[in-house]
Amino acid sequence: VQLQAGGGLVHAGGSLRLSCVASGFTLDAYHVAWFRQAPGKERQQISCSDSIYGRIYYTDSVKGRFTIHRDNAKNTVYLQMNSLKSEDTAIYHCARTAYACHAPLIDYDLWGKGTQVTVSS
Repeated sequence: VQLQAGGGLVHAGGSLRLSCVASGFTLDAYHVAWFRQAPGKERQQISCSDSIYGRIYYTDSVKGRFTIHRDNAKNTVYLQMNSLKSEDTAIYHCARTAYACHAPLIDYDLWGKGTQVTVSS
């Protein structure tokens, strides 16, 4: 995972789309997850796209607001974030694993550099 883009500053209720673009390998061969880490908090997985069974996972706090989507032609995984709240403010990372969506962090072997999302209330 070489590049992430799409973070920024948005007002509460607004939307952003994050992109996770892979270079040098095929993303659809991996499970891909989005994580976020707010100041003083642990890194949290918020969504994951399973590459084997096509299952999608969301943590409860983002269900109904965030959508993860793969575009295999572009070798990209997106995170569409709608109805953003101040508590969504964090640094967001995408990462890949060959194991399973709910594998521990140590099994995610390649991480994007992270992008800041700030939601003003």
